[in-house]
Amino acid sequence: QVQLVQSGGGLVQPGGSLRLSCTGSGISLEFYPMAWYRQAPGKQRDFVAVITSGGVADYADSVKGRFTISRDNARNTVYLQMNSLKPDDTAVYICTNRAGYWGRGTQVTVSS
Repeated sequence: QVQLVQSGGGLVQPGGSLRLSCTGSGISLEFYPMAWYRQAPGKQRDFVAVITSGGVADYADSVKGRFTISRDNARNTVYLQMNSLKPDDTAVYICTNRAGYWGRGTQVTVSS
C-alpha cells in the first residue's frame, strides 16, 4: 500500500520554527518532484513549495526566504523547514508527489 506519511507540525508562536516531514511508504520518492501545499479553513488549497528529483526548489512568494524544502533520498523523505512563522501560515500542510498521492495533512498553528 502506497502512503505518504507526514509528521511534524503543531502549535508555535509567531517568529518560531517548525519542520515537517513526508516519508514514502511503498513508494520511492526520489524519482518524483515533491511538493507541499497548505489549506486554511474556508480557503482553497495553495501551493507552498516544490523540489524536483534533481533538487531544484521553487516557492510561493508568500514563503520565499522563510521556508526551505529539501529531500533525503536515503531516508525516502522530503522536508519543509519553516522559519519566521506568521499567523497567516496557519493551515493544514499536505505533501504530494504530484502523481496522485497525497499525505493526510498536518496542522500548523501559529499563535501567541
